[in-house]
Amino acid sequence: MKIESIMQKNLLTLSMDSPLSQAKEIFENNNIHHVIIIDDHGLLAGIITDRDLYKHLSPTVGTSHETHRDTALMQKKMHQIMARNVIKTQPEQSLNEAVLLLHDNHVSCLPVVNKLNEPVGIITWRDLLKVLALRYKVKLAANN
Repeated sequence: MKIESIMQKNLLTLSMDSPLSQAKEIFENNNIHHVIIIDDHGLLAGIITDRDLYKHLSPTVGTSHETHRDTALMQKKMHQIMARNVIKTQPEQSLNEAVLLLHDNHVSCLPVVNKLNEPVGIITWRDLLKVLALRYKVKLAANN
């Protein structure tokens, strides 16, 4: 099975100059844990996880105890906190290769890029686990 058959294709991306406030909004309004960061040409530049974001936020952001420093932090740019050395994959790679990339590199997702390094999808460990679970359910049903 190829990565392209299960990858998420509806990508939510941010530019390198997007503020943390935009990332916070994306994570709060969507059930995702990773956002791909693109450069001015639409090419993969990095990735940010919800954990990366929350490491940089004060617990008082958005509360009555928010300070001027908290507000200033929300204007920090993606290029200041994103992971730049991204382990990536291509749509035609196999799921087995994706599993090895995730495991061997201790990452939780793989941006999927085309030959030009443009993001076309993303695959996470959760996506792979879902495939394994569905295959196992089919196997169980066949044995009953």
